[in-house]
Amino acid sequence: MSDETETNALGQPKLRPKVPVPSDIQVSHDIVKEVGLLPMADLAKQIGLEDDEMIPWGIAKAKIPLSVRDRRKDQPDGNYVVVTGINPTPLGEGKSTTTIGLSQAIGAVLGKPIFACIRQPSQGPTFGIKGGAAGGGYSQVVPMEEFNLHLTGDIHAVTASNNLLAAAIESRMFHEVSQTDEALFRRLCPDGKPFAAVMKRRLVKLGIDPEKAPSELTPEEASAFARLDIDPSTITWQRVLDTCDRHLRRVTIGQGPTETVKNRTGEGPARLQHDRQAGFDITVASEVMAVLALSKDLADLRERLGNMVVAYSHKRKPITADDLGCSGAMAVLMREALAPTLMQSVERTPVLVHTGPFANIATGNSSIVADEIALKLVGKDGFVVTEAGFGADIGMEKFFNIKCRYSGLKPKCAVIVATVRALKMHGGGPPVKAGKPLSKEYLEEDVALVTKGAANLAKHVENAKKFGVNVVVAVNKFKTDTEAEIEAVKKVAIEAGAFDAVMSNHWALGGEGAADLAAAVERACKANDEANFKFLYELKLPISEKIEIISKEIYGADGVDFSELAEKQMKQYTEAGFGDLPICIAKTQYSFSCDPAAKGVPTGHRITVREIRGCVGAGFLYPICGDIMTIPGLPTRPGFYDVD
Repeated sequence: MSDETETNALGQPKLRPKVPVPSDIQVSHDIVKEVGLLPMADLAKQIGLEDDEMIPWGIAKAKIPLSVRDRRKDQPDGNYVVVTGINPTPLGEGKSTTTIGLSQAIGAVLGKPIFACIRQPSQGPTFGIKGGAAGGGYSQVVPMEEFNLHLTGDIHAVTASNNLLAAAIESRMFHEVSQTDEALFRRLCPDGKPFAAVMKRRLVKLGIDPEKAPSELTPEEASAFARLDIDPSTITWQRVLDTCDRHLRRVTIGQGPTETVKNRTGEGPARLQHDRQAGFDITVASEVMAVLALSKDLADLRERLGNMVVAYSHKRKPITADDLGCSGAMAVLMREALAPTLMQSVERTPVLVHTGPFANIATGNSSIVADEIALKLVGKDGFVVTEAGFGADIGMEKFFNIKCRYSGLKPKCAVIVATVRALKMHGGGPPVKAGKPLSKEYLEEDVALVTKGAANLAKHVENAKKFGVNVVVAVNKFKTDTEAEIEAVKKVAIEAGAFDAVMSNHWALGGEGAADLAAAVERACKANDEANFKFLYELKLPISEKIEIISKEIYGADGVDFSELAEKQMKQYTEAGFGDLPICIAKTQYSFSCDPAAKGVPTGHRITVREIRGCVGAGFLYPICGDIMTIPGLPTRPGFYDVD
């Protein structure tokens, strides 16, 4: 790998993979020490950035401002490709690895302008079961440890912003129960101090002239302005942290000795504890993260944050972050996080890393702005490979129906990643569990088992084609796979309607191992007609009908069962004017159904919706199905044992 005399199509040192392939972290260290990183200034020149269009962040990272996109608004977009996958095993099937390997092949082998756009990994899975998300082997982002841990602090900014709003909710309820309307207004608007800008937004919402001074409000107007009258039973806003901690799923808050209020009932103790049941989500499931992923610029981010509905009043009026007065401060906390982070792969191809919503409990895609910047930089002959999380039934469906709906971008190709291992599991193989050796079925050839399980792949191909894009299946090669097994997968994929199906060995060989995949994607993009792209449902349909369409068309369910709470929430959202939002279903990634143990293509199942949260600022409704949890737990042997 130290021989730099031979170069790749980008003019960079040609990759010299070692055999056997070292560990992921060792590959990263070898690249950094033996080949060296391309200096960020040189990487910026390679992708066409001006001197003032990169904000260095150490030696391996840089922030890319949105002005890069805006300056090139008249530049035609490149070819837009989304990478997704089949329902995975708990070990993952190499979707991030394939995203990076494909981009390395397009750039370092084919010599085409290229960007990979991927999400920032959460510390939850990094220190839990799944590990990091830099890719693996000779198809990864480097330095791996800088990518997987902290990056440029965007997730921490989301955490701070989210929890500021949580604190605002609790403190506002505490002060309202402790004070009269007059006292509240007097403290919110001290003598001589004008309304803050965010306060004027509440005045407009209430139909009060925002140009009035505080002293000019009538007593009725002052009371309406000051008292939010939050109904605690309707609060949907959770605190967050970027760690898997199951013990925070349900907590009691407000138990301190000073969190008491005067008892106005006339019975019992003089003061009552001002506490309530609450809980935590993992940061990447926060609506703030979804807002960051779907915002188009700082003004849009500010507007979406302000529109986030956190609760309802006792009169059933939605209470927003603007009403609580902290949305402007949240936007300030998030301002630097709005810019994607530039890094590089082992073959010095550019990678934009931005946002990190999970696909099973959030939107599951990197940001709109990262894709837009990349599409402008590569130009009409270039390619942008963006990743949709987990299986195509959730990550890809949300990419098309939510992300593309808001961005207006039309993908030309969907790459579905499949592995022989996962298809054997879907065919009836023994359970695959993290930290335990694979059963012999996964180590020996069994074409019949693979063929049976490939029904799962076929269903994903059929689903992707419903959106009008060409589908290429990438069989991510493992060392135990046989030629007969790989050919069986390719045969099923083509019969299901895939444009092409190819084996890819990018983990072991880098871009060279994905050269056939890159060529297939290039052909698929050329053959694609963007006019065929379509969404799965119309926004004007009732909430329940949109959920049923996704459940029947994508999951293959017979129907949907809504809990009493979900029925109440759908009525509430419709009455509040939120019924026209798209749907972001939270469910298990391991099956088309709500049962993670139901492999293959389950039939005769129904989707159970236990509650529906409103992510109004981000712009979707969030049904929670089955037993899915919005903050994972740690296994007996977490991944942090291997980090030292």
